[in-house]
Amino acid sequence: MNERASRVKVALLEFRADSITRQDILTTADLASLLANTSIKSKSSIPCLFVVEDLSRDVIEILGSRLDVDPMFFRGHISDYAWYNTRDPWIELPDLDIVSRNRPFFHVRYTRTRYFRDPKSYSRARLEAGAFNVLRRINHDGSWVPGADIPGSDVGMVRSKMSFWVQPRKTKGPDPVTGILLVDPSITEGFSLWGDYNDFAPCPSIADELPPRQPRGSIFEDAIYWLQQMSIQDIELTIQDPRLLFQKSLYNVCAEWLTVLRYANTRLSQLEWEIEDPYLRDRQEDLSTTLDKIHSWRRRFPLYKTLVTETLNKVIRRDQFGYATSNSLLVLEKDFETILDELNQFHERAERIMSVVTAVMSIEESKKALQQNRSLARLTYLAVTFVPLSFVSSFFAMTEDVTKLTQTFWVYFAVAIPVTLLALVVVRFSDSIVNNTRRCVRRLRKKQRRHDD
Repeated sequence: MNERASRVKVALLEFRADSITRQDILTTADLASLLANTSIKSKSSIPCLFVVEDLSRDVIEILGSRLDVDPMFFRGHISDYAWYNTRDPWIELPDLDIVSRNRPFFHVRYTRTRYFRDPKSYSRARLEAGAFNVLRRINHDGSWVPGADIPGSDVGMVRSKMSFWVQPRKTKGPDPVTGILLVDPSITEGFSLWGDYNDFAPCPSIADELPPRQPRGSIFEDAIYWLQQMSIQDIELTIQDPRLLFQKSLYNVCAEWLTVLRYANTRLSQLEWEIEDPYLRDRQEDLSTTLDKIHSWRRRFPLYKTLVTETLNKVIRRDQFGYATSNSLLVLEKDFETILDELNQFHERAERIMSVVTAVMSIEESKKALQQNRSLARLTYLAVTFVPLSFVSSFFAMTEDVTKLTQTFWVYFAVAIPVTLLALVVVRFSDSIVNNTRRCVRRLRKKQRRHDD
C-alpha cells in the first residue's frame, strides 16, 4: 500500500531553443526538490512539461500544491466508469459546458487493444491492471473463431485516458508554458494487436541518416518520443497555443481508434461468415453463440461513439482554452469525424447482422417444428393402425376356449381389416368430415329457423 501511495514515474521535458532535454524523476524527494526550483515555479524562461504515468497520492500532493493544480484534473483522470449504480458515492457528474470551457485542462477517453495467446495470459494482464493506481479494466472480447484464431486466444479491450493541464497565466505577458500530461501505465502482458499502428513520420530518404527508433508498447515512452520530435517553430508557437504539446499524443489516440475499427471490422466479417456457414445453421447452440457475440458489439458501439463525440466537442473543437489564441488540434478534426462515421456504419451493420441472425434462428426453429410435426403424424398413423386391431383382438379374446375359434378365426380379419381401413379414412379425411358436418349442422339450423318462422 505504501509503495502504491508513493509511486513516482515522472519525466520533465524542457523545450530549449537548441534542444529538448529530459529529466526522469522516480522518487517523491526528487520531485519535491525539482519543484522547489524557482525557475520552474516562476516559469522564468523556457516551456516545460511534466509527463506523469500512473498517479499516486504523493504525486498528486506535490504537483497539486507546488503548481496550484485544480483537484478536478486529477480526480477526472483516476476513474473510468461507463455507468454508475444509484448508490455509488464516487460518481462524477458532468460539468456544464460553460464551466468546462473555463477549466485549464481536458481529458481524452479512448480504447486500446491487447492480444493474448491463452486465458492464463489474459488473467495475468488483469492482475497487472489491478495494480495500477488509476482504475483501468480489461474487457475480453471472447470472439474466438475456429480455424482463424489460436484456440483459447483472446483480445482485450482497455478503456484508457490521457489528460492535459496548462498552468493559467497570472500576468498578461507571454510567459512560457508549464503543463502536465497524464498517461496510463502500459500493460506489458500480451502483444500489441497487429504489431501496433504505423509511424506518423514520413519515410526518410535513402540518403538521410536514420532517425532514432520509436519505442513501442509504452504509452509513457511513446508520448515522450513524439514530444522530443517537436520543431523549433512548434515550440515557439506553444506560447500562442499550449495544446501543441498535446497534438502528437492525440495522434496516438486517433491511431488506437483506427486499430479498434479494423478489429471490429474483422469480427463483424467473421460473424457474417458464421451465419453463411450451413454447418453452423444446423446447430442452434452455435447460432446462439453468434448472437451473444453480436450483442457485445452492439453494446460497445454506442459507448465508443460517445467517447469519440466527447473528444470532438470538448477537446478538438474547443475554441476557448486558457490564453490560447489559436487551435492546433483542429488538424485532427477530419480524422475523428471519419472514425465517428465508421462507428455509425459498424453500429448499423451490427443491427443488420442481429436481424439476420434472429431470422435465421426463427427459420431453423420452424424447420425443426415441421420435422417434429411429421414425426408426430407418423406416430398418429401407427396408433390408428394398431388401436382397431387391439380392440378386435380383445373382443374375440373374451372366450376362454380358444379351440372354439378355429371355425371363426377368419372373422377376425374380416372385421379387423375393414375397421382399420375405416379408421384410417376417418383420420385422413377428418378435417373434411368435421367441416362438412359443421356445414350440415348450420344448414339444418337455418331450415329449422325458417320452419319456425
